[in-house]
Amino acid sequence: MMNDNKLMRKAADNIRILAVSMVENAKSGHPGGAMGGADFINVLFSEYLIYDPKNPTWEGRDRFYLDPGHMSPMLYSVLTLQGKYTIEDLKNFRQWGSPTPGHPERNIERGIENTSGPLGQGHTYAVGAAIAEKFLEARLGHEVMQHKIYAYISDGGIQEEISQGAGRIAGLLGLNNLIMFYDANDVQLSTGCDVVMAEDTEMKYKAWGWNVITIDGNNIDQIRMALNTSLSEKKRPTLIIGKTVMAKGALQADGSSYEGNVKTHGAPLGGDAYINTVKNLGGNTENPFVIFPETRDIYARRHEELMHIVGKRHQEEEIWTKKNPIKAQQMKDWFTVRSPFVDWSSIVQPANAATRTASANCLSILAEQVPNMICSSADLCNSDKTDGFLKKTHNIKRGDFTGAFFQAGVSELTMACVCIGMYLHGGVIPACGTFFVFSDYMKPAIRMASLMEVPIKFIWSHDAFRVGEDGPTHEPVEQEAQIRLMEKLQNHHGKDSMRVFRPADVHETTICWQMAMENMETPTALILSRQTIDDLPEGNDYDGVRKGAYVIANSDKNFDVILLASGSEVSTLVAGADLLRKDNIKVRIVSVPSEGLFRRQSMEYQENILPHNAKIFGLTAGLPVTLEGLVGKNGKVFGLCSFGYSAPYKVLNEKLGFTAENVYRQVKEFLS
Repeated sequence: MMNDNKLMRKAADNIRILAVSMVENAKSGHPGGAMGGADFINVLFSEYLIYDPKNPTWEGRDRFYLDPGHMSPMLYSVLTLQGKYTIEDLKNFRQWGSPTPGHPERNIERGIENTSGPLGQGHTYAVGAAIAEKFLEARLGHEVMQHKIYAYISDGGIQEEISQGAGRIAGLLGLNNLIMFYDANDVQLSTGCDVVMAEDTEMKYKAWGWNVITIDGNNIDQIRMALNTSLSEKKRPTLIIGKTVMAKGALQADGSSYEGNVKTHGAPLGGDAYINTVKNLGGNTENPFVIFPETRDIYARRHEELMHIVGKRHQEEEIWTKKNPIKAQQMKDWFTVRSPFVDWSSIVQPANAATRTASANCLSILAEQVPNMICSSADLCNSDKTDGFLKKTHNIKRGDFTGAFFQAGVSELTMACVCIGMYLHGGVIPACGTFFVFSDYMKPAIRMASLMEVPIKFIWSHDAFRVGEDGPTHEPVEQEAQIRLMEKLQNHHGKDSMRVFRPADVHETTICWQMAMENMETPTALILSRQTIDDLPEGNDYDGVRKGAYVIANSDKNFDVILLASGSEVSTLVAGADLLRKDNIKVRIVSVPSEGLFRRQSMEYQENILPHNAKIFGLTAGLPVTLEGLVGKNGKVFGLCSFGYSAPYKVLNEKLGFTAENVYRQVKEFLS
């Protein structure tokens, strides 16, 4: 039911008053954008968005993804009208312990589908969610997967390079379930948009295959027209370009218009400007945190409408459940955040192979046994060996979402955010791969995945300088040290924000993949070799991998020195140990696939593996700092302190000192 426009304008002004008062009360924040977007957000949430008022986690709900997180006052205000926040919550905006932080943090119960802040990522999550909805519809049916994905983007989000990847992919796949509102107010934090952009945004998105509608973003009837047209679109995603007014309704201290002023973007209006604005919008400056009776009535009516709409949908779902008991159980399992059952017993790893090859074998099993898993690659599937997954399925493509492999193209950051969005939607377990050196492109997404506790699986092959002939541009040196910092950073639940594994051989790789699939609390990264690696000594107890660090087979009991490494370098230590033993030096060799996991073990276990008074020599193909925390003050690390070089990897091993002979020399010098 459409509401009277006069009442809708009053409700939008109500949102503006709440938003501007939140910022004023907090003495910080972004009022202008929230004020300009109030009309669209009010129409969407009071007349179009379908959700279950009694069950906020309902799988069939429409999803709303906010890209410009600084517009949180707008979102918190409209969610308050839904009953998901209180007036007190709004008054405590940006304060310690408040459920209304400066930028929204994912909280499905309160209607926040995604953590947002870094511009460009939020609407890319929406693209991933739209793919997930299509993917699940292809497996479960339209009866339970027929919802829409709404995204809200700003001028800044359009400018972020990731918007190109999101726009390209959504258009390519024909995501007609995706509706995005572009809040085009032409004002940024420090300048007008004309200083930094002059392209034809409408033509850009049309070139990507989008349906584009340009409207007055503060006109209620035009907003409704655009949404109605979007909902009837059968083949394309829709971009609604809403020409809005920054700080709509704002007045300066002298009573003149404050609309469209860059100063309203990122600071409270302040003093008389705030007072004049609240009055102009129909609010009470003495008590601005009020929901108007007319606004309350609009959202109460929508509540009743939704109970009817959702009631019919639930009836359809019940009929579907009775007809499809197996699919119904699958759906329940997929939307429950828990590790899927995988039978690993059939896996047979080839001897002395690259760990990327071992990973491919693991992925092959996962493709067969985890039907709600999607794997992706940034145009490298035949090289990062994610094609182990692809060989058991086919690519997701326009009009056919029965496949489970997402070809992202050369767009690592976009790929990561799309895959994160798949998980945020629910029901999907995502994994994505590329070369380790290109994880640099993904770092903003890695951080957000860690913050949101998204259990995505990052697959990074071609570790270290052994990429060889490709040269220093493709040889990761500092990347492992960088990514392992995420194991030292705790999330808000006190867990390591990320789990990072660098397996030493094919068998460690299997265990690491098992742990990756078991980890449904945080992201997991697997760092894999391009080149072949000798298996660890016969009789090795690989159960130790589950503790992050362990003593490998054939280590001496009464050792003189501990040799420590992860990944490819462990086999080099094994070869070096043979030379040291010829000089009657007894050696313990420790493989450390995950320092973070090791530090989660008991102090007794840590001390048993790495006694505090032991002499410890570390070998790493990355920066020495990667292992310095493990070897301790009595230790020594031989690592790489420069960029790599172009040459065959065996030549580089010799030139850079990653040989058994140099291990022998370095340890002898260390012990002397």
